[in-house]
Amino acid sequence: MLATTLADHSWTVGCTVRDRSRARDLEQRAGFELHEADVLRPETLQGIGRDVDVAYYLIHAMGRGARGNFAPREHAGAEAFAATASREGVGRLIYLGGLREPHSRHLASRHHTAQVLAEHGPP
Repeated sequence: MLATTLADHSWTVGCTVRDRSRARDLEQRAGFELHEADVLRPETLQGIGRDVDVAYYLIHAMGRGARGNFAPREHAGAEAFAATASREGVGRLIYLGGLREPHSRHLASRHHTAQVLAEHGPP
């Protein structure tokens, strides 16, 4: 897991999760601070970027019941997260997406998400 690996290399790790009850292992076993938020509810993001040097964006809207219409939700969430990260002084944003393939709506959406993050967020 990325968070554990970072902590093992002496990074202080905080995790933003939609549902704290589904992430108890991060909080209890690993000792990470959790911030409960939802990128599709931008008001919940306040504070996620304070004192953060690097933020990893590992969010994907495809599995949230969008039934093939995931791209607008994915892009709105990326924009909200990026704007909050920028406003709160995050130094760098790292996005783990995919390579764009012209015939894949999924990977084209991931590519566009990277563009949204770059446009609205920190480097």
